[in-house]
Order: sequence, then C-alpha cells, then structure tokens
Amino acid sequence: MKDKRVLLIVGGGVAAYKALLLTRLLRKAGIAVRPILTKAGAEFVTPLSLAALAEDKVYQELFSLTDEHEMGHIELSRSADLIVVAPATADLIAKAAGGFAGDLASTTLLATDKPVLMAPAMNVRMWLHPATQRNIATLKADGVSFVGPDEGAMACGEFGPGRLVEPEEIFAAIVAMLEGPAARPLQGKRALVTAGPTFEPIDPVRGITNRSSGKQGFAIAEALAKLGAEVTLIAGPVAQPTPVGVKRVDVETARQMLAASQAALPSDVGVFVAAVADWRVDEAFGTKLKKEKGGPPALTFVENPDILATLSASGPRRPKLVIGFAAETDHVEEHARAKLARKGCDWIIANDVTEPGVMGGGENAVLLITQDGTERWDRAAKDQVAGQIAARIAKALG
Repeated sequence: MKDKRVLLIVGGGVAAYKALLLTRLLRKAGIAVRPILTKAGAEFVTPLSLAALAEDKVYQELFSLTDEHEMGHIELSRSADLIVVAPATADLIAKAAGGFAGDLASTTLLATDKPVLMAPAMNVRMWLHPATQRNIATLKADGVSFVGPDEGAMACGEFGPGRLVEPEEIFAAIVAMLEGPAARPLQGKRALVTAGPTFEPIDPVRGITNRSSGKQGFAIAEALAKLGAEVTLIAGPVAQPTPVGVKRVDVETARQMLAASQAALPSDVGVFVAAVADWRVDEAFGTKLKKEKGGPPALTFVENPDILATLSASGPRRPKLVIGFAAETDHVEEHARAKLARKGCDWIIANDVTEPGVMGGGENAVLLITQDGTERWDRAAKDQVAGQIAARIAKALG
C-alpha cells in the first residue's frame, strides 16, 4: 500500500469528522492522501486539521491561481489511484450523476479516469427519495462503487438508512479496491458463519451455556470478508465487536441460531463454529426457581436441533461447502472423523479444548479433517488460523 495514493473529497455534513479518522487510518497504512475540501465540508472540518492529518495540501477552489499553477484540476483528478468521496452528500451524488462541473469536487469527478468510491451520508428522507435512488443507480451503471450507508440514529433526530459507515469500513473498502480482484478471490461469494455459545434458559435468570468466547468464529468471518465474501455472522451471546464488512445477526438459543442460519441461505460456504448446546429443558420456568426443602428441582431435558446436520442435508439450498467444528477433550481425530461421517458435512475442523488458552483464549491448534485425510496445523493466534481457513475455502471454491 505504500506506493498508493487516494484523492479524498470531503463533503458537508456532521459526518465529515469521520473523514479525519479515515485519513489517519490511510496514512497509518502508508497510503498517501490528497484532500479536496468542499465549501460545505469546511463548515464542519477545518483545512488545517485535514492538512495536518493528510500531510499534504488541501485543495478547495476551482479557480485558484496558486493551485492551478501548482497542479491544475485536470492533473489533480488523475493524480491518485483512487478517488474517495466521504461523506458523499446528496448534492455531490446528484452533481456526479448529472455530470455537473461547477466546483472543484464535481469537476474532479467529471474529469477523472480513475475508479471512484463513494460513502453516502444524508438524512433518511433524502436517501430514500426517488431522485437520490435514480442518481445512485446512474453512478453504479457508470462504474462508481459504494460503501454504505448504515442504518441508525442521525444527528437530525431521525432513524433509518443514511448514516455514514464507520471509517474502518470505508478503509477496508479502499484497501480492497487498491489491491484489486486478485486479493479478493471470494468476491461475489456468500458465506454463512456461526460463532459463540448458545444460551438455553431454565428460568428467567438461569440457563445452560458453555465457555465459548466466539473469538475463532468472529475471526473466520473477518478473514472471509477480507477476501471479498459477503458474510452473514450468526452470533450467540458474546461480547465481541462486529468485524468490518460483516452482517451480524444476534441470537440466543439453538433454535434461534438454526432459524437465522436457514434464513441466511443460499450460501456458497457455511462455517459452523458455534458451540451449540446439545440439550435444553423441555419448558423454561416463567419465574425464578427457589430453593426448597425437598432439594433441587427435577429438570427434564430434550435434544436441541442439530444445526450442522440440518444444513448439511438442506437439499438445493445446501451450501456448496459445509464446514463443522469439533471441540473435543479426548481422542480428537477419532471423534472428529466420526462426526464428519455422522453430520454429512464436507470438512471438520477439530481442536482439543483441554489445551491451555484455547477455550476462551486467543490461540488455537486444529486438525483439518476431510474425506481425503487429516492435516495438523501448528498452534497459532486465532486470527492466523482464521486466515488459513479462509485461504483454504477460497481455494476450494476456486
């Protein structure tokens, strides 16, 4: 990335402050940033702060004798590997779609021959307006790429789509475009990942769960997204941050996880990392159980649905590649290979959870078990293991 350059157009709006954070991320990665600050953008961030973070001159005026002498606007529009508009306001989007060239930002977008990435930010009504949607469709047809917007509360007090995505997500999209398709072999593929434990309630305050932290599943979801996959992560109750570029669905019980997984189909690959509770009580109590003189209550257990086996046998909606996980305490390979046959999946990734630092920790040592044999991978950080798994998935989906 150290020889790459981004031309960053900063539009107006409260979200313009995120352009400063984005600039810091880009510079930290060694990517050069040359900013264009619109008149509206200058109402929210200062040229001085943007120049300090970018370590470059900030361009603002189309008819600046100094700027035109140092670098004409045509040369400026072609001086970078990628043009990024963040925030991309409704006004900037409309000007670009209509081919207007009344200021430096719109002229740059019209005169460039480089790829363009826009990160929209505007009021929900403006985003949903037919004119904006027409403009978005026009720009996409012209080859412009988009990241976001997010849905949520806005500075205007309304709620809905239109929020600028976080700088980390824009940064990831920038890196993906600069690296090109060779670095994103899973582009256009859909991935389903489950992670974390499930929690099966006994009463309003007690339940059945396990020690899974969700770290390995979240790391796999992130690794797949970095390779270009469209990832849906079904997460049990864990305190892990959502990976950049990943759609997260939070669930609690095994039945909820199964329903969410089925709703995420069709998918090219399903990676079922979650440590799902095998049993639940037949009927959760509506009030907290109290200690009684007769001793603890008798609980009747029933079996939870088998998510891995169900998805492995889901007919035409079955993922092309189904991967299960086996957390074992003894005879790891033997139990895992039996699970491979029993569940009907394609691969099993097994580990010994009695190893220190594995269950809930940051490292893992796994076996990759397929019909063709067994591979033993050295112990490594969970994100490194995730990267290896993602690379093998990309190779398998070819």
